[in-house]
Amino acid sequence: VLPKGTAHISDVGMTGCYNSVIGVETSGILKRFVERVPERMEPASGPGSVCGVIIDIDETSGNSRSIERVRVDENE
Repeated sequence: VLPKGTAHISDVGMTGCYNSVIGVETSGILKRFVERVPERMEPASGPGSVCGVIIDIDETSGNSRSIERVRVDENE
């Protein structure tokens, strides 16, 4: 939390299939990257997760008091 009450986290994480690259099967992404050839991107399957933040806000001032990362995995 910054001095004037702004809560900031630049990247809270991904929402989607955990064992993937941006929600896509890794094999196609790796082939595109390594071999530099077009490859169809297939949606990944498997357990997922949801990432986000919880911000405690002072109701009087509107300033943030705290910010906390959260992650919920499908298997939990």
